[in-house]
Amino acid sequence: MHLTTRNRNLAPGMIRVRRTAIALGLGALAAVGMVLALPSCGRDRKLVSLQIQPASATYLSPSAAAVTFKAYGTYIHPPATEDITQQVTWTTDAPSMLTLGYQAGVGEEVAPQANTCGVADVWATAPEGTGGASNIVVSSPSTVTVDNPAVSTCPGGGTEGTLSVQITPSGSGTVTSLAYGINCPSVSCIAIVPIGASVELTASPNSGFSFLDWQGCTTGGGTSPSCLVTIPTGGIGLIATFQPN
Repeated sequence: MHLTTRNRNLAPGMIRVRRTAIALGLGALAAVGMVLALPSCGRDRKLVSLQIQPASATYLSPSAAAVTFKAYGTYIHPPATEDITQQVTWTTDAPSMLTLGYQAGVGEEVAPQANTCGVADVWATAPEGTGGASNIVVSSPSTVTVDNPAVSTCPGGGTEGTLSVQITPSGSGTVTSLAYGINCPSVSCIAIVPIGASVELTASPNSGFSFLDWQGCTTGGGTSPSCLVTIPTGGIGLIATFQPN
């Protein structure tokens, strides 16, 4: 190797140190170049898992209110877990039993359809975010049970019946039960009761009304505010009627 005039004046050890420093500098520049050449984490954001909540849901009857489902996605590049309910595709293996629909600001509303019962799954899917549309992340399913106690072939069916209460006219009074949770209309006007069980109910008029009569009582009823009903197979509906004073 030919030494420049400047390098001739340096001791051999100093020349080796300078060469090492130059090599290290070139290596650092190459590493920076490789980092700059890597794809941006923001562009390569990757969905690695999906979880839906609740993990299961049970409807006591086909007329039960909808259950709100949420989907949470876990990402890398950078790591994060977010509510992506609106961004996923929701699916069920029993579309004839369940109705699915997104409600803005609420979530995915899953409700049973009328006159149905059974067990089904609900799950969510979403693109991974890299590698094209074929890369899909699938959540574990949520098990959904729709009961209909009045139908023996439904889950839990044949042993319970539905007790329902209707107040007429609306706003004229209330009906409560000693058991099974009837508190109509403020809390619940429907209850699931074992077939053969007796339920005592009491009608109370609101201000400006008086109680008129019952329809459907097994014992009592008529103009008495007390009503005793024995739940038959298939359930029963009661009507409590009030009148203005």
